[in-house]
Amino acid sequence: MGGERRRVLVLGLDGGTFDLLDPWMKAGELPFLKSLSARGRRAPLTSVFPPKTIPAWYSFATGQDPGSLGIFGFTEPDGGPGKSRIVQTYRPVEAIWDHLSRAGATVGVLNFPLGAGYPLNGFVVPGMLSETASTYPEGLRRSLEEAVGARYLPELPAYREADRAQWLGQATRCVQQHGQYAEILAERYHPDFLFALFRETDRVQHQHWAELTRPFDEIGSDLKLFWRTVDWTVARIDSAFRAAGGPAVTLVISDHGHGVARSDFFTNRWLAQEGYLVFKPHTAPQSLRRRAATRLLLTSDRFRPTRWIVRGLADRLRGGRGREWLGRLMTGRASFESMAPQIDWEKTVAFSYPVPEGIYLNRYNTGLTPEAGRAAISAIRSKLEAYKLAHIEVFDPTTLYRGKNLAQAPALLLRIDDLATEPRMDFSYPDPMLAHRPGYFYGSGVHRMEGILIAWGDGVATGRIPGPVSLLDIAPTILETMGYPAPAEMAGRSFARALSPGS
Repeated sequence: MGGERRRVLVLGLDGGTFDLLDPWMKAGELPFLKSLSARGRRAPLTSVFPPKTIPAWYSFATGQDPGSLGIFGFTEPDGGPGKSRIVQTYRPVEAIWDHLSRAGATVGVLNFPLGAGYPLNGFVVPGMLSETASTYPEGLRRSLEEAVGARYLPELPAYREADRAQWLGQATRCVQQHGQYAEILAERYHPDFLFALFRETDRVQHQHWAELTRPFDEIGSDLKLFWRTVDWTVARIDSAFRAAGGPAVTLVISDHGHGVARSDFFTNRWLAQEGYLVFKPHTAPQSLRRRAATRLLLTSDRFRPTRWIVRGLADRLRGGRGREWLGRLMTGRASFESMAPQIDWEKTVAFSYPVPEGIYLNRYNTGLTPEAGRAAISAIRSKLEAYKLAHIEVFDPTTLYRGKNLAQAPALLLRIDDLATEPRMDFSYPDPMLAHRPGYFYGSGVHRMEGILIAWGDGVATGRIPGPVSLLDIAPTILETMGYPAPAEMAGRSFARALSPGS
């Protein structure tokens, strides 16, 4: 069967990690994923850096790293200081499904982050970046809505604890709906290759990681229902895909892992403190107001009688124009975009925006010579590596990526406390280091480098897949598993042999 073409189903659990799944599978909460893991092969799947949804999924799809794609986060610079736009596509680079479509295979793509669908031998239903993105064929989303009798569910809104029941209910319904769509499309098209992504797993982990990793009797029934729905849904998609007949392989993968968020590092605050980012003088009173409000909130969060009051207040300030106005009134502006007009761009040397893991040289400073820029970057690197309140690893993009499409890359990339400390671009707190993230902050989970890979199907043995496996290895492996050669420009190595009989 090693030389026989097999159909391939790829199920993407955004942010999936064995640190969470293994205890849940052991407890019998995820029977289908447990059966796949027991019958097939598995391995930790190392993400690209930064391990963020857009660059990671785009690297998976194309087999090329962020340096080849020129994509390093959700957003990219667009216009003047403090201006950016959401990355809409990896094209003109080709994805796995483009190679397969051109070779005559029928392909399907469901809920992948794209601004719009495009013609290929099969279908594309974009997700995440736009609720109204065009599908291919045109009108396919409307057809699916009619088939399931419900409107397409949008991306989950910003989380508020007061809306927990509705929010988790919508997350669970989204998973169910994506599953229904995948079943219908598998029956209509009988694709040789099908990819379906569940974004909700990542969103739920960001907000509820601390609860998800407690003993099971302390985990809410709504979270248990969500993950049971994920397991049940991927089982139904797998069954629908295999119903078309012929040898098939199922891959369950994630774009990155997940873990506890312990602290936050406000890079722009640090750059300002060190004199690399310079504000105009009139911003000082606002900083004093924010400093006073922040210290009050942090102090209140330490004591049980005031903790719930503070968390309730912070919860009410999330989302909505009125709430944003009240937040600005109390503590001043905080986002980089809102503070950009108050930055002295003629004096600023470096800043962090729009990729939070990155530090950029200020191209708007006309007096900053190339030599001075290189000296500044060298000094910034030395100071960050010597920073005593966190372990900061500093990388030059040219050492991380094989690709050389680095025109929009940061000058430096940061990994802090092995990702347990999250770098932030905003000015929500007056000091660079928030050592203990309070309960009212941005959630309890954050990305990690190690995701998941579970492979099961015809010809796939049991056990671990040998050697380290990278997200970049998935694209060439899928192509070779299906009997097609992997293009030379793909950066990863195929492990298709490990998915063949006798491996």
